Parts: sequence; C-alpha cells; structure tokens
Amino acid sequence: MTNNDLLIRLRYALDIKNSDMVDIFKLGGLNVTKEEVLKILTKPKQSEDGEVDLTPTDEFTPCTYEMLEAFLNGFVTFKRGKQELKPGQEKPIATPSSKKDTPNNLLLKKVKVALSLTTEDMIAIFYDAGLNVSKGELGAILRKADHRNYKECGDNFTRNFLKGLTLKYRG
Repeated sequence: MTNNDLLIRLRYALDIKNSDMVDIFKLGGLNVTKEEVLKILTKPKQSEDGEVDLTPTDEFTPCTYEMLEAFLNGFVTFKRGKQELKPGQEKPIATPSSKKDTPNNLLLKKVKVALSLTTEDMIAIFYDAGLNVSKGELGAILRKADHRNYKECGDNFTRNFLKGLTLKYRG
C-alpha cells in the first residue's frame, strides 16, 4: 500500500473532512492547501501489470514518508490537544533512531495514541475485521524500529486494521 492509500483509507474510516485534513497537516508542521490535500487523496495510476506510478502530475501528489508522519503527528494533536510542558519541564529532545518505522507501523502507533486505544481495543478492532491477533504480535508491531523484537507490519494487517476502524467509527 502506498502512503496515499493509507491516508485515503484512514480519512474514510474516521470520516475526516477536507478542511480538517488541512488543519491536521498544519498541526503536524506542514502547510498544505485544500487543493493539495485533494491531490494527495487521489489514487495513483496503476499500469496493466499492477505497478503503481507515483510520478507527480497536475491531479496527483505522492505522499512522502515525511508528509505521512506530519499528518499522523498532527492527528494526535488534533484528537488529544497540544501537550503543554509542566513547570520546570524541558522540551524532550528527539533522539534520531538508526531505523525508521515502516509507514504501516507508524500509522498503527499514531492512530493508537490519537484515539486513546488500549491494546485490547486494537485487538477487538482486528477481530471485528476478521483477523485474530495476539497481544505478542501487536506488541512486536508497536515496538521501536530498532528493538530486537520489532516486527514490520504488513499491508494485509494494516488493511484489516483500517477495515476494523471503519466498522467501529462508521458502522
């Protein structure tokens, strides 16, 4: 799945309006217009052999990892509010990791935080979509990318999570 697919499916599952998408990107530190959001939410062209063409055009803008990350960070802020520092607390310094999450892992982690989902909630969402997931499997997917028990989240897993979210929030 492309990053554009992830955004399209998440937007549908949670019924996020275009104006809210612009606001969420802005909260994540990325200024985009409504027209740019519509270009990001356009499915990329596919060739006859199934290859996805991510070439930018007048109607399509490919969603980069950084754009997806900015959107998901903004989504957390949009849902939970801006986190204020306590008196005497310093702003935490983000230490760059040697490895990055895959877009699928990033999506699961950020949506879990944004919607205040517990592990049990997530397991129930997967179950509703027809997938039985153990706590161990889910824990491995939610770990940091450089942890030894980290597991990359596959497209099928992510599709089922988004399907479960759709059933929960739109059903």
